[in-house]
Amino acid sequence: MVIVQPNTQIKLTNVSIVRYRKGGKRFEIACYKNKVMEWRSGVEKDLGEVMQIDNVFLNVSKGQTANKDDLMKCFKTEDRNAIILEILKKGELQVGEKERASMLEGMYRDIATTVAEKCVNPETKRPYTVTMIEKAMADLHLSVNPSRSAKSQALDVIKQLLEKKTIPIARAQMRIRIVVPSKDGKRIKDKLMTMIASKEDEDLDENYEWTCLIDPGQFRPINELLQSETKGKGQLEMLSLTETKQGDEVF
Repeated sequence: MVIVQPNTQIKLTNVSIVRYRKGGKRFEIACYKNKVMEWRSGVEKDLGEVMQIDNVFLNVSKGQTANKDDLMKCFKTEDRNAIILEILKKGELQVGEKERASMLEGMYRDIATTVAEKCVNPETKRPYTVTMIEKAMADLHLSVNPSRSAKSQALDVIKQLLEKKTIPIARAQMRIRIVVPSKDGKRIKDKLMTMIASKEDEDLDENYEWTCLIDPGQFRPINELLQSETKGKGQLEMLSLTETKQGDEVF
């Protein structure tokens, strides 16, 4: 592919085009292959590693750049980086059929892997294999969205599996240790009761210590509660990220 600009001729190789329609016009950016999905999934954070050319085009293959009037009219800003980020986030990645099929297959696997890492069978506390999660996803008739990260789609899959009860599934729990001054122990314990899944150990000495299991989403609210209720004297320690029994689940 060749992009022609005034007095220059830029030859692009290994290029992927991201196309985005806004305000009745089509805009494109030229990116490196594979880097778009890495950026969307959070693996790649350096925009310079994603973009082949730091510019916004009306047509990449013809080298036709978007002028300031078009950008201001459609995006309400002349900030090129902000425009590029919007196109990169919301635009459609242009790929060939074989490449697209391979990309979707890889993302499907990534989604299943993320679900398998975050969930267990609540009856046995054992994790599911990726293959078993893929079968459950097939039962949901899941369509992969290449414009969204695998992680965000994995969270949607977990929600659907819980709602439709395709398989018995629950978020793997996190083991934590809570330490607060003894004088605050009972008061804080009463407020924490609705935020924990189960208590494993409790020790009341100079400090009040509590080892328990929680859903991962409760970690931040618990930390915020401890800091506000103890004026920074409370401690929250994560002992293990996912509390499961050893061995994969089998059917």
